[in-house]
Amino acid sequence: MSALVSFLWRNYKCHYPSEVSKQNDALRIGLLGASKIAPPAVISPAKSHPEVIVVAVAARDPKRAQAYAKKYRIPIVHDSYQTLLDDPAIDAIYIALPPGHHYEWAIKALKAEKHVLLEKPSVSNAEEAAKLFRSPLLSKTGSPVLLEAFHYRFYPAWQKLLSLIDPANIVEAHSASYLPKGIIPLYDIRCTYNVSILRQVFGTEPDECLEASYRGMPPGHDKEIDQAFTARWRFPNGGIGSMVADMIADGGYSIPMMHEFPRIQLPKLEIKHREVIVEDKLPSGQEHAVQKTVIFWNYLLPHIYHRIDILEQHTIRSPSGDRKVVKSWTETSYVKEYSKKDGPDSITTYSAQLEDFVNKIKKRPVYEWVALEDSVKQMEMIDNAYKKAGLPIRPSKAGG
Repeated sequence: MSALVSFLWRNYKCHYPSEVSKQNDALRIGLLGASKIAPPAVISPAKSHPEVIVVAVAARDPKRAQAYAKKYRIPIVHDSYQTLLDDPAIDAIYIALPPGHHYEWAIKALKAEKHVLLEKPSVSNAEEAAKLFRSPLLSKTGSPVLLEAFHYRFYPAWQKLLSLIDPANIVEAHSASYLPKGIIPLYDIRCTYNVSILRQVFGTEPDECLEASYRGMPPGHDKEIDQAFTARWRFPNGGIGSMVADMIADGGYSIPMMHEFPRIQLPKLEIKHREVIVEDKLPSGQEHAVQKTVIFWNYLLPHIYHRIDILEQHTIRSPSGDRKVVKSWTETSYVKEYSKKDGPDSITTYSAQLEDFVNKIKKRPVYEWVALEDSVKQMEMIDNAYKKAGLPIRPSKAGG
């Protein structure tokens, strides 16, 4: 009962943060787009951050922007994206537009000397990523800060996971994410998370995309847009990273009548290491081998709930001849990490990300960061997977 109360109370605090007084030098953020992701990603976390104020919004539809501002108590509504960028009172921009517009407006924001928190995928393709994240606008003294919003990386549970694995000895890593059919629009795809996660786990870039396939959109939509995607890569240590992402998932049930029901399954990351020989006091001629597997449940929104399973498969065997197994057993432990050291357990992945975005701008140490070159490599891996699947690279927006 106490665990349930703790779960409910923690989630209440996460989703309804207390509002705090703002400092005089608080970062003033403008929103490009009246998006559904901005409330959890920026608007809500800003309430409890003394150095952040969401002051303005602009959308393609002025009426929608007005309604959005009223709903979320945003004081200023600009009549266009450009007038928001031109506002000298705004310090930073949050861009959550359709990805095809990201490059154009991120460049314009940087030219306007605004810091940029940029939703993922950062741009349409690797060429745009190279132009944006290697832009001279970011290399000058006092340049604006640009961050691709991979919020999961800033949460303590993810950093805990990284401390539990040995990238050089990973033999397999599989990332699976499903969202039940009907939860998000057909065009709103989040496969980019799985790619980022594999890159994080192996700590390097893959040598080759071994295979990739996709399920196209239903009739009436562009067949060259992926609705679901699977892929496998080989990494420099010989390990295989694989993923499946289905953002309109159904089925997976044993009952035939439920085959078209929305599929409900927590995002799962499973990491299997190579077997290693450990020191042990054993009879002559025997060896003690251990193979470690780490499973992270709900890596995308761990602040709601998560669990990290650590399974160690122990085997005592003869090292010669038929390598007969003398004894085997599995040791299992569980880890949860909802707070940073001595910090509250009510942070979200988004509030942790916003905190470091502010820290970077204020030139303070950060807990985690997505380097500029990291974002370029991310899009290169996505482009290679599209090519392997027989899909065209996502085109740049004309004039972008």
